[in-house]
Amino acid sequence: MIREAAAHDSSRAAAEGKAGAVARFFSIENRYLPPLFITLILLVGQLGFGLLESFTRTLLAIGTAVAFELVLARLVYRKWPVLASAYITGISVGILIRSPEYWPYALTAAIAITSKYVIRWRGRHLWNPSNFAISAMLLLAPEFVATLSIQWGNSIWPMLVVWVLGAFITWRVKRFHITATYVLSFIALAGVRTMITGHPFLAEVAPITGPMYQLYIFFMITDPKTTVKSKRGQMLVAFLVAVAELGFRLAQNVDAPYFALTVVGPVAMAIDIWRSSRAQAPNKVAANA
Repeated sequence: MIREAAAHDSSRAAAEGKAGAVARFFSIENRYLPPLFITLILLVGQLGFGLLESFTRTLLAIGTAVAFELVLARLVYRKWPVLASAYITGISVGILIRSPEYWPYALTAAIAITSKYVIRWRGRHLWNPSNFAISAMLLLAPEFVATLSIQWGNSIWPMLVVWVLGAFITWRVKRFHITATYVLSFIALAGVRTMITGHPFLAEVAPITGPMYQLYIFFMITDPKTTVKSKRGQMLVAFLVAVAELGFRLAQNVDAPYFALTVVGPVAMAIDIWRSSRAQAPNKVAANA
């Protein structure tokens, strides 16, 4: 009986250990979970639909992002950085932009990483790095840079794999409400666009099923460093991004999601930073009294 009880306790402990390991893997503390997920998106898209302009261009973007992160972190903070976010930035640039030249991939990645260290207010980012850099390049070098427009095609399984896994991961790291708010807002506002333009509703909804939007809804708008702190605030910002995108789409701007986040994101962050500093001010006064 004692041996059976001991064996039962041992197997139970092993099962709990495995469950705990899985929970830790799919947790917000695991910095390497997002890089693994974005790599999955790349592999699914590339193997199924030739998502990339070329592997060499994407590797150039990743290498540039990692190099700039290493150098700037040492110069600014005097320490070696965790390179997960630099990898995500580089691979996002490599997937999302299109150019016949190589230099836009390196320059976009460099702008993205540099913006993290230069464009800050009271210690916090204002823009999502890759979104800021892509928007900047679309404005400054439109003759050399375009954005990803490939769809998943008639095969639904790649989209389902990415959406299911993405939804699960964002739920585990407590960011799913941002993605869900944006997606529901996009669908509702697609109906508004249909009423205004007369285009079929499915044609207005279709863009959100493409691989570009997978990166956008699971990485850009949910970036912990560039989202406001409160859950309600995060949902409000996601809705306002969708509203801004509506305006850009009605203006026939094909890069509407990037510019919408570029406009709404920093304003929301600035307000959140200002409110946080005001809330902390009485505590600082009391501590110094």
